Amino acid sequence: MKCKGVIFDLDGTVVDSLEDIANSMNTVLQQLDYPTHSYEQYQYFIGSGLRNLVSNSLPEIHRTERQIEHCYLLMVDGYRDYCTIETKPYDGIIELLDYLVSQNIKLGVFSNKSDELTKKIAAFLFPNYFESVVGLSTEALKKPNPAEALSICSSWKLEPEEIFFVGDSGIDMQTATNANMMAVGVSWGYRPEEELMAEGAKHIINHPSDLIQIVNS
Repeated sequence: MKCKGVIFDLDGTVVDSLEDIANSMNTVLQQLDYPTHSYEQYQYFIGSGLRNLVSNSLPEIHRTERQIEHCYLLMVDGYRDYCTIETKPYDGIIELLDYLVSQNIKLGVFSNKSDELTKKIAAFLFPNYFESVVGLSTEALKKPNPAEALSICSSWKLEPEEIFFVGDSGIDMQTATNANMMAVGVSWGYRPEEELMAEGAKHIINHPSDLIQIVNS
């Protein structure tokens, strides 16, 4: 079936946000005299929402619900002001979006980052590209729950089979499968190709331009 819409994950897929996320969380950890983490370690904390990232970043003995909530609020408060300092689109993403728009393919973003921050980053870096931008509003709707992806699909008046879901993690591939959308994994993100394939990727792309060939095939 012809591709008529593409839903992208945000972090690790269309933007490299690792440094801003890591720096914001490490600032909180330093304030509390907790150990900090490297950028490489944060690659495995990203993908299941900022609250989960905060929990994984804390020393195990301090992972109480109260402390997680406290640190989450501190992290978001700082990250809100710094989420676009180092965060940039990956090479080739703008060109890909331009091509898809030229083909009248609808574009959206569905992220496990908070809805507020997802919309802020998308509006700042990609003005006028995405018809739908959805972040996490409640834990119950977090990927791999496909509800928000299917809501985007419905708003576009398309069938799930007409939509590609593009992401960098196994959770994204699970979301695509759960929504009955085409699962496309990107190799430049924060998770290994083996994870993407194991979780249901139908295609793996090594550069944004590779998606054009798949869309046209």
